[in-house]
Amino acid sequence: MTRAVVLSGYGGPEVLVEADVPTPSPGPGQVLIAVRAIGLNPFDVKVRSGAFRDVMPLDLPAVLGLEAAGVVVESTVDDFAVGDEVFGLVDGGAYAERALATAVARKPVGLDWSLAAALPVAVEVTGRVLRALDVAQGETVLVNGAAGAVGTIAVQMSVARGARVVGTAGDANQDHLRSLGATPVRYGAGLVDRVREISPGGVDAVFDVAGRGALPDSIALAGGPDRVVTIADPEAERHGVRFSGGAEPDPGEFAAVAEAVAAGRFTVTIDRTFPLSEAAAAHAWLEAGHTRGKSILLP
Repeated sequence: MTRAVVLSGYGGPEVLVEADVPTPSPGPGQVLIAVRAIGLNPFDVKVRSGAFRDVMPLDLPAVLGLEAAGVVVESTVDDFAVGDEVFGLVDGGAYAERALATAVARKPVGLDWSLAAALPVAVEVTGRVLRALDVAQGETVLVNGAAGAVGTIAVQMSVARGARVVGTAGDANQDHLRSLGATPVRYGAGLVDRVREISPGGVDAVFDVAGRGALPDSIALAGGPDRVVTIADPEAERHGVRFSGGAEPDPGEFAAVAEAVAAGRFTVTIDRTFPLSEAAAAHAWLEAGHTRGKSILLP
């Protein structure tokens, strides 16, 4: 058996409870890892609340969590052996002391477990969206919600492509965005005017991470919906904007970004860490909003 935190029912953070669950066995193409750190995502909160229960019903109790870092304890993959330190996307839930994974990369030596666990979702999502937007060198990209876990990676991966980045955030995160290579602006009413003050011709593309009703402004700044992509706004279809869902992850991209973090070329901000046993408190913290970077669970 494996110690885990399970979703006992849909509702508030209190529905996350500790339990012993059967230890999974790796199938073809999978590794079983002893988990060292778990990345928390807003998606986890929405699943827990029941927001997706009609489109993604779960067989409760269920283990949540999309990403983790840890040590391989069983493997059916030729590239990974017992004892290898890896990180990646988890199959069947990460809020546990043991978890299965398919899309994994080797953790760079010396890279902190928490930093590694913070990367897979943000890198997968950002890579997917930047390819969908076909962002090219010299273009200007607006990242809505640039101070969060995905937003900070989106800024840096866009800059690495040679793009100029304008990032939205609250007042407390303006200097943080500058340190990442973005030109910061405040989100909210008047966004179009603020962006045009620094980019009079608008922007070439928009990556909406936040989903806070900024699609009309995004469309105005991009000159139409064709190069606007959101990962968070349920009104996307009504505005003619693409909503980007999951795709086949690229562990090679995980590894490249992790090496950049380990070398100090990329920054990953850990907002807070929580013991796995305090997953409910971690969810409450996420729901309070205004986090900078990533929150992590530690078994």
